[in-house]
Amino acid sequence: MPGKVYSAFLFLSPPVLKTRMPLFRILFLLFLSIPVIEIYLLIQVGAVIGALPTIFIVVLTAVLGVALLRRQGLVTLTRVQAAMARGEVPALALLEGALLLVAGALLLTPGFFTDTIGFVLLIPPLRQSLAQSLLRRGLFQGGQGFRGGSFSAGRPLGGTWSDENPANNKVKGPKIIEGEYKRRDD
Repeated sequence: MPGKVYSAFLFLSPPVLKTRMPLFRILFLLFLSIPVIEIYLLIQVGAVIGALPTIFIVVLTAVLGVALLRRQGLVTLTRVQAAMARGEVPALALLEGALLLVAGALLLTPGFFTDTIGFVLLIPPLRQSLAQSLLRRGLFQGGQGFRGGSFSAGRPLGGTWSDENPANNKVKGPKIIEGEYKRRDD
């Protein structure tokens, strides 16, 4: 696809591009490019300030990031619980929790590039706007799971829906009959 520029992050690229570039290719490119970027940045920073200060900064950002992550995670958990207590679906708060999980993984990965992305995800207004953007784009829908991927929480286990219209959904496949029984030993 000459002339097309693909975003490094799946959630930043338009929906049309996601169908043209499979998720595996995107992940492969990320796993290939991010370590190269990290090594380059570590070498450049190490050349300017020295090896020990560079290592110290990398460790410091990981420790600081984990402390901030813990605090923000507890705030997000409290918001999820409050929404559930009100009888609301905490979709935004749960998606923010997933973004916090990604931020934690990025902060624990040694390097400046991943730390920068991790710290950006720890800024509540930016994280909330990213989560709202993901919900608006329809990447995550209640009862339908992750669109475009293999996760489909809304499908019955071991069967398929007979119709895509939720009002007409009847399970094809194994039928489950609920009931009670007593065991009688003769």
